[in-house]
Amino acid sequence: MTEPEPAPSASETSRKKSWAHGVAMRGLVALPLVAGLATAGWLLAGGNDPAPMEGRQPVPVPAAKQDPATVGGGAGPSVLEVSAPVKAQETPKGARPLEEWAGKLAGPLDIPAKSLIGYANGELALRGEQPNCHLSWVTLAGIGAASSNHGRGGENPLGLSAQQWKKHGASIPGIAKPALADPDSASVAAGRALCASGADLGGGNGWWKAIAGYQGGKGNEAELFRQRVLGNAQLYATLSLDPARSASPAVKATRFALGQLGLPYVWGGNGPEAGAAGFDCSGLTKASYDEAGVSLPRTADSQFRALPQVAGEPKLGDLVFYGNPATRIHHVGMYLGNGLMINAPTEGQAIQIHTYHSKGDDYTGAGRPAA
Repeated sequence: MTEPEPAPSASETSRKKSWAHGVAMRGLVALPLVAGLATAGWLLAGGNDPAPMEGRQPVPVPAAKQDPATVGGGAGPSVLEVSAPVKAQETPKGARPLEEWAGKLAGPLDIPAKSLIGYANGELALRGEQPNCHLSWVTLAGIGAASSNHGRGGENPLGLSAQQWKKHGASIPGIAKPALADPDSASVAAGRALCASGADLGGGNGWWKAIAGYQGGKGNEAELFRQRVLGNAQLYATLSLDPARSASPAVKATRFALGQLGLPYVWGGNGPEAGAAGFDCSGLTKASYDEAGVSLPRTADSQFRALPQVAGEPKLGDLVFYGNPATRIHHVGMYLGNGLMINAPTEGQAIQIHTYHSKGDDYTGAGRPAA
């Protein structure tokens, strides 16, 4: 493989992050590239997984200067199928059972017990007020993570606007003086805001539209919020059913990868701590498992050949690969669950969540770095 050319200017490397812009093609959201490089499916132009150079950090190369024959021969998946988080552990009724439930899950999920009880009470309240909405506590937990790290980042734990709070938080049964900073009050108000349109949050389209409407932002900011909600809600749903996995390298790596959502794809990038603005595909997976104490080779192809293959459906933290095993694996992502992966796709796109496998792609299988 040829070495990258000299580092581009600041104007070349300051690339706009690109996010989903609506629902089309059987419920698929196509995430286009800048400069008119969009396709409504799998992106096949350009490359995205260089070999690292000995002795120095690779530098990003503008997409127009990349040679597919030497860089990769194919970009990564760039389609997200609209979906809701999978079903999570059910919330019990009653103050004492709820406290016990939250006490068992607070540590594994890294959510304060008080916040967990609030999310559960939000679900229970909306189950009575609007049963057809099918609001789950993991959706509220995902919003809490994206808005304030579950109250650790301010006095508005669920990021409610002043208008939302005035409309949905003024009167809450069982709470004499509702307060925006109170997880119980905020969760009920947030649930009402999510369900106000009559959407069914149990299905992909209803969930996706409700989260988009909740935050009220536009462009990249709104899409980044929605991606963070989806990613964290999916993680919480999975861990609630198997909390013993929370300390595993796979979960630690997944948490790290979720924390990189929104950073730009950078060809040859190993992340901000290594002096790059973002990551390429295998740079992200390697850094994620480095954080979990598991060493991986640097490129997608070498990672594929170093890991034991997974039989059947991948699990949380597994690496999913694309290419031809007989010649070259050109792309890798990290499986999140529910058919989703965390992905650094290609030039001009941000790190984001995508559907990991669609008809006609070159998905070739999964590998498991650690349990």
